[in-house]
Amino acid sequence: MTELTVTVPRDRAGALKRYAARLRKSNPARREEVLWHLKRHLHELERFGIARLSLFGSVVRNAARRESDVDLLVEFQPGRPDGMLEFVELKHLLEGILQRPVDLVTPANLKPRIRERVLTESVRVL
Repeated sequence: MTELTVTVPRDRAGALKRYAARLRKSNPARREEVLWHLKRHLHELERFGIARLSLFGSVVRNAARRESDVDLLVEFQPGRPDGMLEFVELKHLLEGILQRPVDLVTPANLKPRIRERVLTESVRVL
């Protein structure tokens, strides 16, 4: 994964950003790509009091399709998040970073039938 900076005329910047977003959405999310983006934005995520953030699901298995969301398991430091609003704010930030829908769950919210698989296959980000 590499970062690319391009210079374009100001009146074309919006169109180029929309085109880049379509390209991201037309390809399935890949594990290394998602991990790279999340690690680049760790400083933004720290303010949410995250003790542990892990990737799981189809993306971690490199089996995601174009329409797949990104499954993330989050554990917070004691006393965090500060209400549901902060949890939703974190979810929106993650979706902005990844440019994909995010399914954000805590260990307490894992369904019993998938709990063991999630905990076994998850890849720690933070």
